[in-house]
Order: sequence, then C-alpha cells, then structure tokens
Amino acid sequence: MPDSLPPSLLQALGALLGPGGLLVDPSERLAYGYDNSRRQGLPLAVALPTTAEQVQAIVKLCRTAKLPIVARGRGTNTTGASVPGDDALVLSFERMHQVLAIRPGDRVAVVQPGLLNGDLQAALAPHGLFWPPDPTSAAYCTVGGNLACNAGGPRAVKYGATRDNVLAITAVTGAGELVRFGAPTTKGASGYDLSRLLIGSEGTLALIVEATLRLTPVATHRRALRALYADVDSAAAAVARLMAQPVTPSMLEFMDGDCVRLAREVGGADIPPAGALLMIEADGEAAVLDAAVAALTAAARGDGCLDVTAAPDEAAREKLWAARKALSPALRTLAPGKINEDVVVPVSRIPALVAAVRGIAAAQSLAIVCFGHAGNGNLHVNILYDPADASQAARADAALEAVFDTVIALDGQVSGEHGIGLVKRELLARALSPQAMALMRAIKSQFDPDGILNPGKVLPPAAGNPT
Repeated sequence: MPDSLPPSLLQALGALLGPGGLLVDPSERLAYGYDNSRRQGLPLAVALPTTAEQVQAIVKLCRTAKLPIVARGRGTNTTGASVPGDDALVLSFERMHQVLAIRPGDRVAVVQPGLLNGDLQAALAPHGLFWPPDPTSAAYCTVGGNLACNAGGPRAVKYGATRDNVLAITAVTGAGELVRFGAPTTKGASGYDLSRLLIGSEGTLALIVEATLRLTPVATHRRALRALYADVDSAAAAVARLMAQPVTPSMLEFMDGDCVRLAREVGGADIPPAGALLMIEADGEAAVLDAAVAALTAAARGDGCLDVTAAPDEAAREKLWAARKALSPALRTLAPGKINEDVVVPVSRIPALVAAVRGIAAAQSLAIVCFGHAGNGNLHVNILYDPADASQAARADAALEAVFDTVIALDGQVSGEHGIGLVKRELLARALSPQAMALMRAIKSQFDPDGILNPGKVLPPAAGNPT
C-alpha cells in the first residue's frame, strides 16, 4: 500500500489548490483521520478546496488515478463515515463555508457545505428565520455533514429532519460531473427527486458543493412542560398519546430514570426523582399557545403520570434542555464503556421497544439507559459496560444484537439520525431485502462508476466481493 501520493498526482493537486491547499505532512494528515466513532486512519493527503470547480477537478484527477476520496466536514459523526482508509485522499470542505444568499421572501438560504450549523443559525436570526435541523453538535458540525447523514435533533418532531428542509443540491458525482437537483420551490413534480436521494448517502454517491435550504420562521412564543412518570412504560405510553392528538409538540424528549438522576446530579436540573420523564415543548403565536399547552398537558396525563409542570420562565426552560444535552457525556459516570445506538421505530411501538430493552438489560445483567427524540420514535439506547471485563464486553455485544433484532421486528430502522458509516453497514443486509440492497448498489455504480467515493461505507460487501 502506498504511503504517499504518486508524484504526478501530487504535482497536479498542488498546482490546482495553491499554497496551503494540499496537506501532506503526516502530523497534519493525522488530524483528518478520525471522527467521533474513535476510529482512526491516516490519509495519503488532505485537499482543502475553495470552489466547486476545484472539487470537480479533484474528483477527475482521483478517478484517473483510481484514488479513493473521503469527504469531510468537522468529523462529528459517530459511525466512522468520515474515517479514511490508508490509501485515500481526504477532501475537507472547511474552506467552503460561506452563506451565499439569504432570501427571506422565498424562505431559502443558499450555502456551501463547510458552513457550521451554528453559524448558519446566527446569520438567519436577524431575519426571524431558522433552519430546523439541530443535532447536539450544532455549534460545530457542518451543514454538509448534516446533509450527509440526514441529521435531525429535538425539533425534527415538528419541523422535520434535514431531508425535509433542503430544496436543491449541487454536487459532483464520482465521474466528475457537476449536477444540480431540485429547485428553490416548496412544490415540484418534475421527475425523480434526486436531491433527497443524496441526503443521507454519506458521501458515497456525490460530493455536495452547494445546498438551497428551506427555512422556517422563528415562533414568537414557546413554553416547556416537564412530565414525570412512575416508570418508563407509563412515559412510553404517554408518547403515543401525545403524538396521536392534533397538536404537534415542537419538541418531545424522553429520559428514563437513570437519565433523570444524571440530569439532576450532573446537569444541575431541578427534577424530583422519577422513573421516567418527558420534556415537551410547544411553540407558536401567543393567541394559540395556551390551547396547545392545555392539549399537550391533557395527553401527557394518564396512568403512571406523577406530575406535569410548566417551566416558570425561559431560564428554567434553558436549564432543563441543557441538562438533556449533557446526558451523553454524563453516562461516563455510570460505566467506563458505552455503546450508543440511535434506533428508531414507529411511535406507536415505543412502549414495545422500551419494554424489550428492559428485558434485554435484565437478561444480560447490564445497565441500559434510554433517552432521545421520542416524538419521532428515535431513541438513543446506551449499553453501559466495562470494556476491560471480557464477560461484560461479550454481554454488551449480545445486548446490542438483541436491540437490533427487536428494532427490525418492530418495523424500525437501525439508524435514525447518525447514519450507517462503517459501524452499521453489515446491519443493512439484515434490515433490508436483497432486492433493495441490489438497487442501492446499482444506484451507487451509476453515480460513482469506479467506486472512489467513500468506499467501504454504508453498503456491505456484495456476495463474493470482499470490499
């Protein structure tokens, strides 16, 4: 395996990108070799383009050289999707970070992929608009990364995930062709919707160089409710009731008893002990908010409900949500190892999923903590264990397999918002039919005929093909 680019390709890329546009020093390359999955690779080089034309030229050069390309935002994903092989070029979009246009009348923004989600929201705020995807890493993840894995977040229950909030995409295919899909309109019936196909493809079909985003007006008022329950089954049943009535909450988050304790002890939230908690938020105009809150409160009440309380002010609301966002790192206080899976099931089947997870935890004698975006059926199932203990590690693996089997049996999906990457690609063959897998491979070959875009990610190897 080569440890450097071929001299002719090195020279061509250097001339194309100019001074500082191509990183070849091992210490610089190392910083682009990992993501939040804690997997590591060392790319042959790192390209830092500033224009779509440069991206197109890079792809053409790499296609000729049969050199794999791994696109990268800020590496916040947890699935290994942006971890390169040792024979690859990393193409980082960090220098393509501009807001190209904001058109309030059309409720659209046109942006480059390296723009941070948080910077986009700051640019939209003076216009009274926002872009709905709000993952926990919003302050430092990129819009391109959000598109790559169809990121969601708490607001997705009302406003949709990334795929629901993109109108058009410009991208470079694996053949080096610059293509544009979609239009800056909220309606369209003109052929296949290929922009939605690219969203969630994790850089395996094409490299997105520009996106036209669908924006939403910021609600003038919002109010948070905290509902406490005796146990997780009661809270899960309440989620199904909340989502079956007409008023859609703007956020609906679930926390089991361990999460409630951590939010109190580590996050500093003022929460009484409880077996589970729902954080519910309504937003809208003042004239309709009281009625919305009353409807949500009524749906939250039921068997096992201990209390439903409105946050008295914005400071209390912010403190509650801050405690929720601190949960994932706080789990390290319970065990040194954590397997965090972002499974999703139909909302009506959340009670069945929660009950099954409790059974799996008991069967494997491990703590399994659940929290997440209950309004979408998207729960983060955290299996806690000690990696240094061989027995616990084996039981954690068995628990994970049982969770996936349960999710598939409940007509769910093995990833709700993190994506597939390296970590979950073998699961697709279990979760999808052979016919669906064959169509996906055919689509991949059409967009990327030589297989140079993020090889080894998302799709498992076909029978008889080890890569």
